[in-house]
Amino acid sequence: MPLTLREIGLFDFRSFAARSIELAGGLTILCGANATGKTNTVEALQLLTAGTSFRNPRTSDLVRDGADSAKVTGRIEGDGRVIDVELIVESGRKRFRRNGKPARPQDLSSTLMSVLFTPDDLQLVKAGAAARRDELDVFGAQAAPSFARVRSAFIRALDQRNRLLKEDSPDLGLIDAWSDQVALGGATLLKARLALFERLRDHMRPIYEGLAKEPLDLAYECTLGDDVKDLSRDEIRDLFLQRLAELRADELRRRQTLVGPQRDDVRFQIAGRDARSFASQGQQRSVVLAWKMAEVEICREVTQNEPILLLDDVMSELDESRRGALTRLIERGAQSVVTTANLDYFPKGLLAGAEVVRFGK
Repeated sequence: MPLTLREIGLFDFRSFAARSIELAGGLTILCGANATGKTNTVEALQLLTAGTSFRNPRTSDLVRDGADSAKVTGRIEGDGRVIDVELIVESGRKRFRRNGKPARPQDLSSTLMSVLFTPDDLQLVKAGAAARRDELDVFGAQAAPSFARVRSAFIRALDQRNRLLKEDSPDLGLIDAWSDQVALGGATLLKARLALFERLRDHMRPIYEGLAKEPLDLAYECTLGDDVKDLSRDEIRDLFLQRLAELRADELRRRQTLVGPQRDDVRFQIAGRDARSFASQGQQRSVVLAWKMAEVEICREVTQNEPILLLDDVMSELDESRRGALTRLIERGAQSVVTTANLDYFPKGLLAGAEVVRFGK
């Protein structure tokens, strides 16, 4: 029996005073009007499985008005195991526990991974490069706990170097010292990103073609050059240092680091044409749907278990054919939690086997 999240408890979390929700092993539909707590529930589920929230909230935002602390609990069952996971929010801090023992956020996904799909994700093709980088990195942190550590180390070094560049009379020796850290951290992050991107691309191409009946290609655009995928980490580090030295005058003038993973992008091409410039809204949404479906496939490979699929009000944003694609994904067996204000978006056969949880004011 695969691992599934069977119950979630919400105590002084966001809009909830106290509520317990039982989840089906297949499809659970959270149904109700807007502002009744459906998205808050999805956020709690993501926190328990990925250790992070798509809303990027302040810690205080997670605590119900008037309360001093909040708690979210979950029970995962399967393979003869019972695993209790818990988030406690108090004194401006988040703490996670697994079976009563402290756990790091990046370790939660080793038990059960999740794939989140929200209406904001539908802008992924047209959005700025940061959105696509973040999508890679947030999922990478779930797929491998070391990914989060590598990214955090790089961001810390990059922030320090950028602070030095912003000074009126920066110490060039200190900049060089932090350049070494940025180059090593950036090379390590880039190797991890490229490995994840290759897996994602391999899955996305056939999925998209099945959805849209036309070819999709993806390219990782690296500010260090297109040939980095063939280099070792140390070779990338050396190239990074070389580019930083070449750009020293420009960086001092513009007061920021001008190359590195923090400026990379992902480009989509549909039938040979740039998707950002030429793709229709339907094509863009098929690209994003293929991306999310590819993440599900990678989750299966990483954990040998189905992830929990979190769909927050996306059915209303998709046309019938793309809703059908999501429906088929749900029917393949992934545990799914879907929020909606309208049950008419779901086939009657799917509803018959679903757990419907009502939300209301």
